[in-house]
Amino acid sequence: MQNAASFSIESVDLHDQLIIARQTIAQQKTTIDQLEEFIRVLRHKQFGASSEGQNDLQGRLFDEREDDDQTAASNSAPASICVTGYQRQAKKSVRIPAELPREEIIYDLPEAQKHCPHDGSALRFIGTDVSEQLDIIPAQIKVLRHVRRKYACPCCEQYVVTATKPKQPIEKSIAAPGLLATVATQKYVDALPLYRQTEIFKRIGIELDRTTLANWMMACGQLIQPLINLIHEKMTEQPVLHLDETRLQVLNEPGRAAQTQSYMWVLRTMQKPAVLYHYAPSRGGEIAKQLLGDYRGALMVDGYEGYNAVCAQQPLVRLGCWAHARRKFIETQSAQTNDKPSKAAHALEVIQQLYRIEQAAREKTPEERHALRQTQAQPIVDQLRQWLEKNIPRTPPQTLLGKALSYLHHQWPHLIRYLDNGRYPIDNNAAENAIRPFVIGRKNWLFSASQSGAKASANLYSLIETAKANGLEPYAYLRRVFSDLPAAQTVEQVEALLPWNVKGVGD
Repeated sequence: MQNAASFSIESVDLHDQLIIARQTIAQQKTTIDQLEEFIRVLRHKQFGASSEGQNDLQGRLFDEREDDDQTAASNSAPASICVTGYQRQAKKSVRIPAELPREEIIYDLPEAQKHCPHDGSALRFIGTDVSEQLDIIPAQIKVLRHVRRKYACPCCEQYVVTATKPKQPIEKSIAAPGLLATVATQKYVDALPLYRQTEIFKRIGIELDRTTLANWMMACGQLIQPLINLIHEKMTEQPVLHLDETRLQVLNEPGRAAQTQSYMWVLRTMQKPAVLYHYAPSRGGEIAKQLLGDYRGALMVDGYEGYNAVCAQQPLVRLGCWAHARRKFIETQSAQTNDKPSKAAHALEVIQQLYRIEQAAREKTPEERHALRQTQAQPIVDQLRQWLEKNIPRTPPQTLLGKALSYLHHQWPHLIRYLDNGRYPIDNNAAENAIRPFVIGRKNWLFSASQSGAKASANLYSLIETAKANGLEPYAYLRRVFSDLPAAQTVEQVEALLPWNVKGVGD
């Protein structure tokens, strides 16, 4: 009896150990699958295409089949795909702008060749063959000598007067508006760091050290502060604001290590095109509150929780970004190891349908766009919601697909708000596109040395990108601002230099 009882106890122990072993193996398999998925994502980010565009043939892969239906799917014959033949695009010739100055170089026959070799008759001029080439003259530097004439009374010899000189962007500096505009354009438009610019100036015989150029840019950033304040004021009057942020390293911040991450925040408006950059040492929600002030319109942002407080405190319409939701499903799809139909692929196809509707409504009025969204987009959104509720409980939350579904679920109230008004955008791509010039520049100059430098860069980026958004040529506009702004005495004179008020500089 004791042996039987002992055997029974040992059997129970072995059974429990087997269950525990199977659970452990299952957990380990889940961990391995997640790690392999993570590795595939990293490989795709490093070696795969960075574009988020979806192939039009993608929709043919989606048929709402779930995992338990894939056995039947594997037995079905693959659908045939018709691929049209490739046609090489005709090479476009370079058009030389008609407004460029022309210099004629005339080629004529020598006098000895102006007679017919057959009968000796003098040749008669009958026309010309003309071809054009583009040429370029390297940068030309000149010195502006400000000569102020002085006058004195010849009788009393006590009265002396000197002609006044216009106010300069940087008083007692050798930098004229054109030079300042050149340095700012090369750094903030062409992403050319200051140390490279010093080498360029050296090749044409001008010795300018990087510290001098940096001080000039900080002075210019302070000079244009009134314009930046007005741009910010005009932006917060618009019905829709785009807001986003990106990292920035500032070496010398009080009480912080050089490696500490700071941020460049970006505001963007489309109705009155404007871009505003704002340096901040943190990504906290108080920065969003500071930028928005008492704004009462619609705010387009991503799913960052730092926006929750300001959206709760103020009567804002928070809009969600469908591009961010789509991006998480693209990441999920990139980690797949086979081509069989997937939930991520289905979600991408549905979101792509929403974007096709937006493409068709691009040239329509806000009222027409709203009506189109209600009739065509709303049913698609309703179907996507049903699909989402069905699949969230069936998907492990720690997988990429689980995270994508969770993001879609939590952002859903914000994502669908764009359907309420034809003026609301479907995504935050406008802000992300506005960030891109800064990100390109950051790859070249890497960091800001000080808070003053970061603030100056924010101001100059703001003015330049707003000028570009309004169709102005950056160098010509900056030269105009640096020439006229120092003499501005009233708000009206400053407002006249806002990008949408300036004419004749490349618009």
